[in-house]
Amino acid sequence: MAECSICHQRSLLISRELSLCLSCIRERPHRALRVALATHVRSRQSFRLPERPPEDPKGVSCKICVNECRIPNGALGYCGLRANEEGRLVGVSREMGKLSWYLDPLPTNCVGDWVCPGGTGRGYPQYAIKNGPEHGYFNLAVFFHSCSFNCLYCQNWHFREETLLPGTRSPDEVISSIDERTTCICYFGGDPSTQLPFALEVSKKARDRLKGRILRICWETNGSMNKGLLREMIGLSLESGGLIKFDLKAWDENLHIALTGVTNKRTLENFEEAARFVELRSEPPILMASTLLVPGYIDGEEIRGISRFIASLNPRIPYSLLAYYPHFYMDDLPLTKRSEANEYLRICREEGLKNVRIGNVHLLV
Repeated sequence: MAECSICHQRSLLISRELSLCLSCIRERPHRALRVALATHVRSRQSFRLPERPPEDPKGVSCKICVNECRIPNGALGYCGLRANEEGRLVGVSREMGKLSWYLDPLPTNCVGDWVCPGGTGRGYPQYAIKNGPEHGYFNLAVFFHSCSFNCLYCQNWHFREETLLPGTRSPDEVISSIDERTTCICYFGGDPSTQLPFALEVSKKARDRLKGRILRICWETNGSMNKGLLREMIGLSLESGGLIKFDLKAWDENLHIALTGVTNKRTLENFEEAARFVELRSEPPILMASTLLVPGYIDGEEIRGISRFIASLNPRIPYSLLAYYPHFYMDDLPLTKRSEANEYLRICREEGLKNVRIGNVHLLV
């Protein structure tokens, strides 16, 4: 049982490392965010990553993601991948990436498997090999070793151990792993947002080399990318039958900053932009969203705000509520209760969403 450092409430639903209750984050944000950001600093120091996005007015500007780092000479940007060397931005690029990949048998446990062609056959025969799950085929799962956020409950936190290690990979190395039974590429991590130029290069080269066959381009992302890069993502996924999955982590901006270290304004703006393309392809859907149900922090108020937002754009956008597994700096929180997940599902439907489900049901208690 942990204690909130502001109101001194003790609860099993307060993260020991964050040491803040949900009420104080919402009602006393100025004090709460000072505490939260100190926790983020500690978590990043453990991996020698920059403590916060640099804002040097004389620094080199990077506009790949929401952080829009202004990097001083000799220093790194927030993601740890780009540095200022005598006024020149160096590091990952369209031709160099920090990542790993593997062939994942379909249907896979992707968050979007319940609406994507690989898991359902939606869009057959234009976008799917089979009129049903693509058993016997593969997804090329591309995992980026970097992120624009710093989620304290990160489910894939180990990528931070790879970010600053030497060595990069080329687009051709990734593409060489695509065989005749690979029907999609899915970018995740970490997050693709920090290395989108590389991912877009891989996607375009792969599609050009394999014209005439099914190769969907899919994304799992926090949605914090530059809007111009987002439009390139949308174009590739729309044309190939792929899916863009946004992780909408919280509705309240202060809560989002407390949990991830970064604002959610760009994510919400980008989701709204992507929603403009939903009607251009109904099957399979081009866009979906998910939210991890973090006990003590993501409650009915958060789910109602997110659901209402999605429904206002298009009530048929798929939305998945994901059961929580304790991890990283919030590993002392409990699993999500089944009763709460069902209540949040009811809220989503009450707000008008037509395609909503609970994911990771095996984790519910």
